[in-house]
Amino acid sequence: MSTQQHQQPVRKVRLCQGCELPVDLTPVPNGKSAYCPRCGTQLYRGGKHALSGNLALAITCLLLFIPSHLFPFINIRLIGVTFTATIPSGIYSLIQEGFPELAILVFFCSSLAPFAVCVSVVGAHIALRKRWFKVLKYSLTLSQCLKHWVMLDVFLAAIAISCFKLQDYADIQVDTGLYGLILLQIFILMLITRISVRRYWERWQPESTYSFEHKHVHCHHCHLSQPDGSHCLRCQKPLHHRKPYSVQKTWAYLIAATVAIFPANLIPISILFTNGQRLEDTILSGVASLITEGMQGIALIIFIASIIVPAAKILGIGCILIYLHFGKRNIRKQLMSVYFAVKWIGKWSVMDIFVISIMMTLVDRGRILNFTPGYGAIAFGAVVVLTMLATESFDPRLIWDGKSSSDKTKDTALEIIKD
Repeated sequence: MSTQQHQQPVRKVRLCQGCELPVDLTPVPNGKSAYCPRCGTQLYRGGKHALSGNLALAITCLLLFIPSHLFPFINIRLIGVTFTATIPSGIYSLIQEGFPELAILVFFCSSLAPFAVCVSVVGAHIALRKRWFKVLKYSLTLSQCLKHWVMLDVFLAAIAISCFKLQDYADIQVDTGLYGLILLQIFILMLITRISVRRYWERWQPESTYSFEHKHVHCHHCHLSQPDGSHCLRCQKPLHHRKPYSVQKTWAYLIAATVAIFPANLIPISILFTNGQRLEDTILSGVASLITEGMQGIALIIFIASIIVPAAKILGIGCILIYLHFGKRNIRKQLMSVYFAVKWIGKWSVMDIFVISIMMTLVDRGRILNFTPGYGAIAFGAVVVLTMLATESFDPRLIWDGKSSSDKTKDTALEIIKD
């Protein structure tokens, strides 16, 4: 028999970034995605999406920023006076009213983060073409860090809620900017789901060019599994088996969020002057008033997004941290499911802040109606940011520390392959 007949296929072993389990990806068919059999983290994204498609989507999104941000998305007509709402006008109104913290949060999540992600994709393509290592490195790092802060879908939901709240006070008309926002959300969602940092680094230098006998650490930036070292051999980012001070940072963010959630729910989050009356609403009283006005669906959305979700994030991350210190290690998969759920629902808590910014720019301040945020909104914004930072700072590999070597060997041979 020839040498080729005896030759075994090269094993593509990759360390799972969620639990650091070595998994053999050699038999993964083209177009399929591989998931870790132990923690469920995606190891390999299937499909053959061309990188040029990402560039086309990024440029389309950049062009859509013009109508979506500069044109009004909602007009209201109140006793013969027309008021228009744009994203910049809502941000400016928050600054005028003395709430620059909320203005920065709205600007970052609705404008800066999506714009930076699109620019970083364009930068990555230019870097690949020109072979600029540093531009590629920083562009991919930027897109990887900021894509979780893109919240245009939450902003669109906030527009709908604001319209329901104002329908009893004024006539509401949809304007050009809303169509731009909807198109921008569709295209940027397509872009984010297609972005794969690993594929860009594979185009720069394929994983097959490295021949490692042993792999002990996984780079979370370019997703190259490699031997121990201080820096990644491909992207030159620092390597860590665990994020430095992950537990301490997560506890700090979590405790701060727990402290902030009390004023966020007890202090009024919005103040409305109408017909000579001053109406102060906390999150819970606002939900109750919506139910009284017959808007049970909107009340349920706000109750879930503004009360249930922040509390669930704090409790979920807290339970994971407590189990790391004191709990049994036989519920690791459940803890990973909690972590994935907390990470996914995190951004929806910012909906109330978006509603406030939209109401600020639509309501006729100082004449017929007067709307302003309450100081509870600042505390609520702090809860949103702190819980998201707590999720990002936590290293899920800590959940799997202490697993026996026999279990590890058993799991190495397993695979989950999905479409």
